[in-house]
Amino acid sequence: MPIKALLPEQLRHTCDPKTLGFEITDDLEDANPIIGQPRGVRAIDFGIGMPCRGYNIFIVGESGTGRATTIQRFLEERTLNVAVPADWVYVNNFAAPHQPIALKLAPGQGNLFRERVQELITTLRTDLPKAFNTEAYQETLEEVQGGVGEQQDALLEALHEEARARSFNLMQTASGLAVVPVRDGQVMTSEMFAQLSREEQKEIEDNRELLNEQLDRALAVIYQLDREVRQEVSGLNQHVAEAAMEQPLARLLGFYENNQHIKDYLWSLHQHVLDNLDVFIEEEEMGQEGGRVPEPFDWRQYDVNVFVDQTETEGAPVILDDNPTYHNLMGRIEYEMRYGVMTTHFMNIKAGTLHRANGGYLVINVRDLLPQMDAWEGLKRALKGHRITLQNLDRNQVVTKSLAPEPIPLNVKVILLGGHGFYYGLLDTDEDFQDLFKVKAEFNSVMPRDEEHEQEYALFVANRCRTEGLRHFDKTAVAKLIEFGSWLAGHQQKLSTRFGQITDLIREASYWAGENGQDIVRGEDVQMALRERQNRNNRLEELLQEEIEEGMIFISTDGYVTGQVNGLTVLDMGDYSFGQPGRITARTYAGDRGLVNIEREVDMAGPIHNKGMLILNAYLGGLYARHNSLSLSASLTFEQNYNDIDGDSATSAEAYALLSSLGDFPLRQGIAVTGSMNQWGDIQPIGGATEKIEGFFAVCRMMGLTGDQGVIIPEANVQNLMLSEEVVTAVANGQFHVWPIRHLDEGLSLLSDLPAGEPDEDGLYPEGTAHRAVQEGLWQLTRKNKGDEDEEE
Repeated sequence: MPIKALLPEQLRHTCDPKTLGFEITDDLEDANPIIGQPRGVRAIDFGIGMPCRGYNIFIVGESGTGRATTIQRFLEERTLNVAVPADWVYVNNFAAPHQPIALKLAPGQGNLFRERVQELITTLRTDLPKAFNTEAYQETLEEVQGGVGEQQDALLEALHEEARARSFNLMQTASGLAVVPVRDGQVMTSEMFAQLSREEQKEIEDNRELLNEQLDRALAVIYQLDREVRQEVSGLNQHVAEAAMEQPLARLLGFYENNQHIKDYLWSLHQHVLDNLDVFIEEEEMGQEGGRVPEPFDWRQYDVNVFVDQTETEGAPVILDDNPTYHNLMGRIEYEMRYGVMTTHFMNIKAGTLHRANGGYLVINVRDLLPQMDAWEGLKRALKGHRITLQNLDRNQVVTKSLAPEPIPLNVKVILLGGHGFYYGLLDTDEDFQDLFKVKAEFNSVMPRDEEHEQEYALFVANRCRTEGLRHFDKTAVAKLIEFGSWLAGHQQKLSTRFGQITDLIREASYWAGENGQDIVRGEDVQMALRERQNRNNRLEELLQEEIEEGMIFISTDGYVTGQVNGLTVLDMGDYSFGQPGRITARTYAGDRGLVNIEREVDMAGPIHNKGMLILNAYLGGLYARHNSLSLSASLTFEQNYNDIDGDSATSAEAYALLSSLGDFPLRQGIAVTGSMNQWGDIQPIGGATEKIEGFFAVCRMMGLTGDQGVIIPEANVQNLMLSEEVVTAVANGQFHVWPIRHLDEGLSLLSDLPAGEPDEDGLYPEGTAHRAVQEGLWQLTRKNKGDEDEEE
């Protein structure tokens, strides 16, 4: 039976705008964040709801599906009513300044705590000097110091009297008080002492020794009195300072009655102020006198570093880290130049995205994370230890002071985004991966095309237009966008979920609508956006077509040629792909070399293409050598191909060229062929069917449409066709055809205008059939080969 060409309506699944149920997208509500991913959404819901450790999520899917932004919006909506996590601050550790203390506060309270502590210090810097400048304090101080002074004066006066009675005097020297002998009111010199008799010298030395002993006892008493008065003054100062601090400190403590860690910090701050009262008091006095505090005092040690601030957060935080370096992820300690050296301070501790996402969700593209091995290892270490330990990795930086901040407890769900290669690669090579990322959420690149999902496409358009301030689409524009979704999916009954590309088309159509002076995007604007996009990207396609037109690349679109057929390939340029016909030729001759694939012989063929050649060889043997052995030499090649080739979609075209050469019957050059085959000649589906058909149509249109041209495709690929409206129109006008086939014989009959034929019990095909012609050609080659062997004998 003749092969029936496809009808125009079978070549493209159009969308009737009337079925969409709206006029413009401005009438529609916003879309769900994630469209067409029920399996993935269920897995994510499970992952975020699972409280156990290790149930972090790896979302597997192709890039361009909008995973990062849609997941962020999805999580924000899912967690909007979840309690906001705590604020975290770092404060000075007065006992060990190199180990700053982390304090946890209620969400949004970090800045308030800092303001309250600053207010306390400001109050103390004002009130403490005033407390020590009162008359009561001065009187008490004078009373304490005066009594001791009188005792000290009495001791020294008694010692003076004793010294004078023994002809000595007390003198202040560089090393303190000393007793020296005097004569006639003058201090005795060493020369005067040498002129004395031994008895007089001995008497002076004895008196000196006695007076020195008395002086030591007196000084010990004076030192003790000094010590006691200092203690008494210190106690007085402590009492006065505590009285001045009592009310503001008690007020601050009252705010944090149930937070023992903050109370402990405030009491340590209280003690540090008491230990440094001189700074608070002298600051006021020295300021009035125009002097300076002898040693610089770092007032930042009383500051509060608001490390994580949740003031603006609603629900659980959802952080998208698009640059997950170690320090961006884990936080960092900044350094500064002070007095000519590099140093740091607890106020220089900066949070990473892991800190900001703590209590919520952190979304990272694994493609960005894995090149940062320190970041990946740091993230795993934090997830395994359930805490974030902050440290710098710059091992070459010379500093005089470093910090070891107190780790912060970690409670976060990490969501990694990546393709299947990343997921299974980590599963195979990283022993920690499966323990830390127990939830796999699969994101499909396509979804069913039905009324529900077409409506979701429309909702998505409405959402994008509102979010980005684009012109809204009318129903004809949405219909064209839905058809583009099927083209992108490569299937009439499916829609693409690569919403990155869908969004790009929405933006471009909105632009061209504006250029056309319209406030609403219409179907023709979407078509124009697609044409303009093609025009920007198809320069190589046009160059190749020009070379075909000029005869530089040999392609025939009319007539009959033996051993020659037009095969179809797809050239993918990354941002644009197109179909390109290529001439496949076969030559057969006497010999026993068998089937020679020229591309394979020169190492230009990939393994899949070589597999196709072996399948073709098996097909020939199974079809024609079941009763008699084959003896032939044949060669196959892609003419004018200068690049590596792989894939098996040209296997059927190569088979037709070989059978034509063996049977010596011509093939129609106006028909191009695509499709792989198995060992029994069944035609198997291939990729890029739409691009291949459109590519050959473009060449036929350029060379002149005859009405007999077309493409043979596997019947299984009919559902993949989303041909351009130009091709559909040509088919409707009888200028072009698309023939679906299931078996090689169907295409053989169509190309050769001969029936393929059915074998009898002995495997012999009827006269006038294509297979009989091949059999006869093989018999002739076999007889020729046998004759050559006989001659050699």
